[in-house]
Amino acid sequence: MTLLFLMKAEIVVTNDQRKVRSIKAIFACPSVIRLRRYIHVPVKKVELSRKNILRRDNHQCQYCGTSKAPLTLDHIIPKSRAGTDTWENLACACVKCNTKKGNRTPEEAGMKLLKTPRRPSHVTFIKNLGGEVDEGWKPYLFMT
Repeated sequence: MTLLFLMKAEIVVTNDQRKVRSIKAIFACPSVIRLRRYIHVPVKKVELSRKNILRRDNHQCQYCGTSKAPLTLDHIIPKSRAGTDTWENLACACVKCNTKKGNRTPEEAGMKLLKTPRRPSHVTFIKNLGGEVDEGWKPYLFMT
């Protein structure tokens, strides 16, 4: 609302179910706004953490597909074999699968990953945090 009043943005789509009220006026609640001038925003990186690995893998074991707790992090290439703490080498695993795999690679253990782990984009995390995407936003987002 501040950007709108300062004339730095304009309303593209309004949310008809919501209104912003002041003492003397009622305003349409914006759903999509457009900045009048482009503002460069540096690319954000998602921090590598246990919480973010679990979120990336949708709290689901990447070997058997279960989402029952407790879930752990598995090094696909074990640390004892020069495996690193990277997005591409960490996956969510249930305790049973992590114990079965042990200090071996998935191929040696006869286990297959459901999907190849990779670094997520911050847009994916915003989408997952937001839940349902407002239908009025879809033409303006690069999400499918």
